[in-house]
Amino acid sequence: MQLFQRPNPITRISAVALLISGSLSQVFAESLELSEVEIVGVRDAQISSQQIIALQKGFFEQNGLEVTNTLIQSGPEVGPMIAGGSAPISIELTFTALITKASGTDLKVVAPLAQVAGTQAVVGGENLELSSAKDLEGKTIGIPAGAAVMIVIENMGKELGVDVSKINFVNLSPVDAIFAMDRGDVDAVAFWEPYVTKAVLSGGTFLFSGTQSNLPDKQGPAEWMSAHTTIQVTDEYLEAYPNTIKAILKSLEEATDFINDNRDEAIAILAPEIGISEDELRQIMERNSYSMDVDQSYWDGLPSVAQFFHSNGAMQSIPEESTYNDFSLLEEVNPALIKVAMP
Repeated sequence: MQLFQRPNPITRISAVALLISGSLSQVFAESLELSEVEIVGVRDAQISSQQIIALQKGFFEQNGLEVTNTLIQSGPEVGPMIAGGSAPISIELTFTALITKASGTDLKVVAPLAQVAGTQAVVGGENLELSSAKDLEGKTIGIPAGAAVMIVIENMGKELGVDVSKINFVNLSPVDAIFAMDRGDVDAVAFWEPYVTKAVLSGGTFLFSGTQSNLPDKQGPAEWMSAHTTIQVTDEYLEAYPNTIKAILKSLEEATDFINDNRDEAIAILAPEIGISEDELRQIMERNSYSMDVDQSYWDGLPSVAQFFHSNGAMQSIPEESTYNDFSLLEEVNPALIKVAMP
């Protein structure tokens, strides 16, 4: 896999010197095309944790930015906002950038923020007994229509010899699925956080996710899905405000480090903003990996997600990866984050 070309050594030395002198934030502030920006995100731990922390801990301000965080309740609403022009900077799952690009809106993912496939999971009901994963055949799973967690289920089936076509899937919203599981109307439920943790707390058993398995015939890490939260900007915004975007990325990188190095304090900040208890939030965050690395898992996750949404009619065509990913500004902020270039 070809790595991105590294920057000129003189440029690198200059950047290091600025970091040592503590003046990099000042350079960002003096060169910003915009200092007041709005970032649209979702009131969700796997999507907007970094933007909340960056605001609350003053990282945006230190980099010369006055940021308004607009957090909505439903992630799927972000795509139409981007297309309509009200969200030129947004944070959501890669799914949103992919589908929005396929619908004809020009945008670029400028950085990943977290690997969240661990939050796409299946939870078994209290009375579900499995001697092997194959026992899922003939069982009923409540799942929202078109949910990407189906990718996890299909890949689990391929690895463990489960005929997924023999599982009965019932279209239920996450809340209705949990009620149905509690009543015994379905054997298991499949969805995303925070509903996974809510289902477990209501008496369910975590069975498997995109990254972990608790099935009888497979215990531990799994590679059944790769999905990332990303920050994306419209092409018009990318061309007009590159320095502003770099300041945002630097602030989010600082927030990412803070979340990983100060988890207890981060949870105390995030819980009231997201609207859940600290104990529940801790479980959710443990299923995520907060990292802005552009690694192989990022690229590996795109084809299967694209094919899934194309096959279920959410996209009429599959965009080339180069048309909606541009990590050149992230590389300028920190070249070490680019682990693997575009295949």
